[in-house]
Amino acid sequence: MIATPMPADRLILDRFIPYRLSIASNLVSDVIASAYESLFGLTIPEWRLIAVAAENDGITQQEIGVATRMDKVTVSRAAIALGHRHLIERRPNPEDRRSHLVVLTNDGRRLYADVAPKALELERRMFDRFDRAKLDAFMHMLRDIEAAALDIEN
Repeated sequence: MIATPMPADRLILDRFIPYRLSIASNLVSDVIASAYESLFGLTIPEWRLIAVAAENDGITQQEIGVATRMDKVTVSRAAIALGHRHLIERRPNPEDRRSHLVVLTNDGRRLYADVAPKALELERRMFDRFDRAKLDAFMHMLRDIEAAALDIEN
């Protein structure tokens, strides 16, 4: 069977960069999610919330949503689950009495200290095959893609 040439402006999903980016992201997230779930009983949103809270000395749920690009419901569910496990606590926000700050408890800090090295090891296992210059260029390009997407969104 002879293949018919495709017009240059025809969308071919497998060559569509947003699709390829999504597939790669989903595959990476699936690998990480199964590791976090089996080792620590955490979902990806829960881990993201813990990581962002560990990087800040108190952060609002709204700020978590902005930092992680998770919607309010996902952040809220993750916060509730982590609160039930006594991994985070809410404290009054001195800058805005209508909101609360999410802070890791001692157990949350211990969990973060256990998970972070595993996360870095997974990252190493996944990306060690690439040389440093390629990874640096890739990170730069990812940030440029994020900025371009935000420009379109706004």
